[in-house]
This record gives sequence, structure tokens and C-alpha cells, in this order.
Amino acid sequence: MPYFFTSESVSEGHPDKVADQISDAIVDAFLLHDPNAKVACETLVTTGKVIISGEIRCSDEAKNKVDAEKIARDVIAKIGYTKPEYLFDAKSCDVQLLLHEQSSDINQGVDRGKEEEQGAGDQGMMFGYANSETENYMPLTLELSHQLLLELAAIRKESRKMNYLRPDAKSQVTIQYSEKGKPERIDSIVISTQHDENVSQQKIKEDIQRVLFPRLVKRLRGTEKKLLKNFATDSNHKLYVNPTGNFVIGGPHGDTGLTGRKIIVDTYGGHGAHGGGAFSGKDSSKVDRSAAYATRHIAKNLVASGVCKEALVQVAYAIGMAKPVGLYVNTFNSGSGKVRNSKGKKMSDSEISDRISKLVDMRPASIVKRLGLKNPIFSETASYGHMGRIPSTKNINGHSFETFTWEKLNLVDSFKNEFHLS
Repeated sequence: MPYFFTSESVSEGHPDKVADQISDAIVDAFLLHDPNAKVACETLVTTGKVIISGEIRCSDEAKNKVDAEKIARDVIAKIGYTKPEYLFDAKSCDVQLLLHEQSSDINQGVDRGKEEEQGAGDQGMMFGYANSETENYMPLTLELSHQLLLELAAIRKESRKMNYLRPDAKSQVTIQYSEKGKPERIDSIVISTQHDENVSQQKIKEDIQRVLFPRLVKRLRGTEKKLLKNFATDSNHKLYVNPTGNFVIGGPHGDTGLTGRKIIVDTYGGHGAHGGGAFSGKDSSKVDRSAAYATRHIAKNLVASGVCKEALVQVAYAIGMAKPVGLYVNTFNSGSGKVRNSKGKKMSDSEISDRISKLVDMRPASIVKRLGLKNPIFSETASYGHMGRIPSTKNINGHSFETFTWEKLNLVDSFKNEFHLS
């Protein structure tokens, strides 16, 4: 029997994402001046107010140079909250800072005499996931949800068509799959977008079909392009726009936002699994973040190398300990028949896990070094997902930093060699 699966995304103007972006911008600012800074930063946004709290351990230079209030205002302005009628705007909002020193008890578990023996900043389990549904090895439902909002934001910022749009928005995509797990059609799309007063919901819906869909279809590739094109040209498609009937009051004025409340949007849209921790506002000594990136890196390269068509990678740590307490790979019975053990039998998930644990060093310091996670590269992750993004170069004050390094396919060759797929 066919089945349906749904994922959602939220825009950069969603209140929780506003909070995430402020927190990650502060992390980046400290790392720019002190790559060894330890940052745990939480942000709350509500009507006319921003509260930033957390624990910081850094050099005196970083303390003196990081202006958290200015950072918050710059982020808010960049998102688009620049008008007083939003009741939350970059110039007039009150910014309250509650930052203090990191706990010495936590710090002693992280810092070690030898860098490679750096302990995990907390206990917990982290997951990475990948499948072969899309060219970036992300779940199709989530990828389409992200892309709808990315294009909607681009239209809003151009201020030519749909110039009534405001920053807050959400999307949701439901896809029908065959009983063999193949995506067949988009069943429904939900888009809730904040807008100016005196704009009819019918006009917004028509503009989404007339402006948004053609632009996005033109930009997409592969399965995403085919499914959205079929959906857009089907006269019976189920498109729900602002189902409540109005969305003028939005952003932090409409709903208080907090760092770390959109962890499923940040990862895989409900596919696979998620550990207990959020990512934003944390430096890479927190394995909630760094190990989640490392497991995504492994999962993506496993699928890309042909070891399997779907992979979920789990790693777990004890606070203060460098070596993981466990690493496991689940291929959901999608493993290649070519991946055989020494006895000529199809390799089990536990055998794959054992080989990966020997091949990839998952100690926190090794992850940080391998992926360049002491660089100020986290602001870019704070909206539209931490996974599935395109690696690029970020330039700050004449320095270049690689972003989304965990999305590189630089383990494919070693995985092919290890599993004799060359």
C-alpha cells in the first residue's frame, strides 16, 4: 500500500529561527577573535525585546571586541524586521545581555593537556542521516519544504513581486510514496506566510502559483523539479495558503522565539532520528553540534559511495571522555549486495559499524580538526537546515573559511576502498 510522509520548514523570520541566528552570530563573533572560545548562548525574542544569556570562556581580546547587542540588531535587520509596525524591529527593540563565565566543572572535562584527548562537552547521543532521494542525499519532503521558503524569502527581499510579504513563514510538504518507498507525487503543500494588511488570501495563493512555483521549478533539479512541476500543473492539487485565513501578526510579536526549538527542521524533517540536543548557540566542543555534523558526514558518504541507499549513524559520548562509548550504522536493509565480508556473505550493519569506527576518528578534537569547526561558520547554518547545504567559502576581514564542510564527499574514495566498491 502507498503511504504518505510529511516534513516542515520555517523561514529565517520565524521567531525561533530569529533566536537561532542571533545565537550563532554571537558564536561566530567569539570564534573570529578566539578560535578556542567556549560558547553556550541562548536567545529569547518577543514583542520589542531580545534576551541573550549564556556561558562564555574566551580571551580578553574576544571579550573586548564582541558587541553582542550590535550583533543581535544586525541579524534582525538582515532578516527584514526593520519596520515599527512589526512591533519587533532592529532599531527599537530592547536588547538585554545575561552572559557570564563558563562553569569550571564543565571546562575541566573538556580541556586536556593533549588536544587529541579533548573530552566531550556533554553526554548524549547524536545521529546523522542520508538517503538517495535527492542529489544532496536529503529527504525529499524536507528538501522541498526548505526550497519553497528559500525562494519565498528571495522574492520578499527583491521587493518587486509579492511586495506585501513579511519575514515570518512556514511550509509543509506531504509526498505519496509507493509501497517500495519510491516518491510518486506531492499530495499537498501548506504555506503560511506573514503579509501586510489589506491583502486577500486569494491573491497570495494566486501569486504563489503564478510567481513562486515557476521560479522554483526553474531552479530545482532531479526528482524535486519533476514532482513540483507535476504538482503545480495539476488543477486538482492541494495547496493550502494561510489556512487560518490571515497572517498579519507574526514574528516575535506573534509568538515568542527561543534558541533550539526547531531541531527537526534543522536536521532531517522527521526521517531517521535525532539526539537530545539542539545545535545553534554552541561552539564545537559541544558534541551535540560537532558529532551531529560528523555523523551526517559519514552517512552521506556511505550513501554516495554505494555502500547503501539509506543510512542512519549514531554516536554516543560520556562527558569529559574523548572516545565515543558507541558508534552504530543502520542501513535499513538497503545495503549493496556487493558489500561482502571475508566469508563472502552480505555484510551486516554491525560489521559496517565496526569498520567505520576504525576508519573515522570520532574523538571530538579529531572531528573539530577534520571539519574545521573552530572557524566562524555557524551563522549560515541557523536557517533552512544545517544539513544538505552546499559547501562554500566565507570571507571575513580578508580571511577565508569553508562552510558546511560536513557536506563534502571526501570520504567516498576511502569508503569504496574499505568496502571493495572501487
